[in-house]
Amino acid sequence: MTIPVFVLLGFAVWTMLTLIGSIGVYRWSRILTGKTSIAEWYDNAPRSSDWYQRAVRAHMNCVETLPVYGAIVLTLVVTGLTSPFMDGIALTIFVTRIGQTLVHIVLPPSNTSASLRFALFSFQLVGMMTMGIMIVAYAV
Repeated sequence: MTIPVFVLLGFAVWTMLTLIGSIGVYRWSRILTGKTSIAEWYDNAPRSSDWYQRAVRAHMNCVETLPVYGAIVLTLVVTGLTSPFMDGIALTIFVTRIGQTLVHIVLPPSNTSASLRFALFSFQLVGMMTMGIMIVAYAV
C-alpha cells in the first residue's frame, strides 16, 4: 500500500473517529443521562452547546474534504505515479487535517483559532492542488 493510499485510509478512520469521539459521545452521554431523548436530535439545534456545534462542523469539514482527496488518490493509483515528494505531501495533508479538526473542536472561537484553522486548511488545499498538478504533468 502506498503512502497516499494509507493516508486515504487514515483520513477515513479519522473522519469516523471524529464522529464517534465527539458527536457520538456528546449525544449518547446526554441521552443516557436523561438530559434529552434520542428523538430530539437535530444538527443545528439551538440547545446544543457551542462545543458540540463546533464538533459537528469539524466532522463535516472532514466529510467535505475526504472525497476530494479520495479522487486525487484514485487518479494517482490509476496513473501509477509514486514519489517520495508525493508521499510527503500526502502525510502533510493528513497531519494538517488532524490539526484542523482538533483546533476546531478544542479551541473556542477567536480570531487566532479561526486563523489557525484556515492556515491548516490552506496547507491541505495547496497539497491537494499540488498533487493534482503533478498527476496531470505525469500523465501528459
